[in-house]
Amino acid sequence: MKRWIPLLITILFLQACSDSDDDAVTSSSDDFDRKAMLENWADNRIIPAYEDLNTKLGSMVEAKDDFVNNPNEVNLEALRTAWLDAYKVWQHVEMFSIGRAEQINYAFQMNVYPTNVDDIQNNIQTQNYDLSSVNNHDAVGFPALDYMLYGVGNSKAEVISYYITDANLNLNYLSDLVDRMKSLTQSIVDDWKNGYRDDFVNNTENSATGSINKLANDYIFYYEKGLRANKIGIPAGNFSNEPFPDKVEAYYHGSGSKVLALEGLTAVQEFFNGVAYNSTNDGRGLADYLDALDINATEEALSTAINNQFDDARNAIQPLDDSFADQVQNNNNMMFEAYDQLQLAVVLLKVDMLQALDISVDFVDADGD
Repeated sequence: MKRWIPLLITILFLQACSDSDDDAVTSSSDDFDRKAMLENWADNRIIPAYEDLNTKLGSMVEAKDDFVNNPNEVNLEALRTAWLDAYKVWQHVEMFSIGRAEQINYAFQMNVYPTNVDDIQNNIQTQNYDLSSVNNHDAVGFPALDYMLYGVGNSKAEVISYYITDANLNLNYLSDLVDRMKSLTQSIVDDWKNGYRDDFVNNTENSATGSINKLANDYIFYYEKGLRANKIGIPAGNFSNEPFPDKVEAYYHGSGSKVLALEGLTAVQEFFNGVAYNSTNDGRGLADYLDALDINATEEALSTAINNQFDDARNAIQPLDDSFADQVQNNNNMMFEAYDQLQLAVVLLKVDMLQALDISVDFVDADGD
């Protein structure tokens, strides 16, 4: 049964934004130090997260090389561990679709799920593929590796057998997937550290192309689409007449979907609060901006209301099965409840916060997915 909440929220949002203009003002009218927030985002959050992902992917390349040279269970387990470690860090960078990540459609080359098994197998059998092609977005990245590491057999022994049989074909594709993920990520780290960081932090204007405006939109889009819809809503069937347990993240892994959803929610909340990625050098975030403007919700500060809603969403996700596919099949109402708690923060972020910061929405609403 279709859920009525997304439609209601869409109506409320359209009403709230009916008087807004597509062209935001060109300068900020408040005294908040926008550059300090951008510096905190770049130096304490974005770049360190990308560097960590790059390091984790480097470890995955090493584990992959060991497995390719000697496909045994020990090396398979090491590669699986490296994959999940990197996948967790990915949750902290997926929202940053800005700069080179935007230019190369980085997220589409790293985390389109469900992966397309037919495309993967066709690529393997023909050995004639371009992993950068849009036609292969659903046959690369973390989800493709999820299949290659867990979905080609029902046990470790069967997975090993798959790679021993037609080793050149299967191992070549596995190797190409991992190497490309590392190469893409390295290019983004290099871009941030070789000029883009300064462009980003110096672009303080409150305009459609200003760094804060663009990243705030990316952030909300990720929350609404990448977290709320993709991880919870689509598998549960919030946008359809039936659930799709096979559309959860890390489907073949089996028990990774909740881990990744909680990691994604943590990333969202930490970014909102200006929390540093891997240090105690916290700085200004969106919560501080709202507090500086003295923006309130009904009975409390808007920043507090948003954080409380994030906490409520986390409390709704925690009791779910480690496998969201199993959760959908066994008690889908709990998935609906988790979605509803995530959805309540959409209005606070997309309407209340953006209006307070005088930022226009620059993306198409995700509720119709």
